[in-house]
Amino acid sequence: MNTSRRILLLDVGTGNLQSVQKAFEAVGAEVVRSDSPNSLSHFSKIVLPGVGAFGDFMHRLRALGLEDPLRHALERGAVLFGICVGMQALFESSEEMGFHHGLGLLKGRVVRFPHRPLLKVPHTGWNELIVQREHLLLSGLPERPFAYFNHSYYCLAEQREDCLALTEHEVTYASVVASRNLCGVQFHPEKSQKVGLRILQNFVEWQP
Repeated sequence: MNTSRRILLLDVGTGNLQSVQKAFEAVGAEVVRSDSPNSLSHFSKIVLPGVGAFGDFMHRLRALGLEDPLRHALERGAVLFGICVGMQALFESSEEMGFHHGLGLLKGRVVRFPHRPLLKVPHTGWNELIVQREHLLLSGLPERPFAYFNHSYYCLAEQREDCLALTEHEVTYASVVASRNLCGVQFHPEKSQKVGLRILQNFVEWQP
């Protein structure tokens, strides 16, 4: 196996990673799952998937001692891919069930969809990725790509240049982000069929 296709799938213990692992393997990645801080020093590609509540996710990440090693990995040039709550964790804070600090790797915060009579929350189902700029992560997608979402909170990115794609669900929010050697998606790529698999393949082929 080409070592450049090896990825570390961080197991923070907040969800079943099997479907994410299978999706990466379907596009030719060699996946290693671990919750060990020491493992972060051995990979140039790191995936941070997450489901559930933001606060629980960040508590587990820190309790496992993963935060500082993750920062060190980014400093040495590893690329990081956050999925769902893993993408939200890249931002500074979340208001979900109280106030919680994120990793602060991107400027912005995570807020709840507004309480409006006709607005369905959680936002569940297929929705469009409105591409804002070209990036390796989005190469080879159809003109109007759709992905599968399931979330009640969304990312308010402060830096427009961090937003690779936006999605509209009463409000317009960042659904794909990237800055330097980190990126993230709010949707579930493992449930997004060809579009999701292509994005995973693009990450696997990213050369840091």
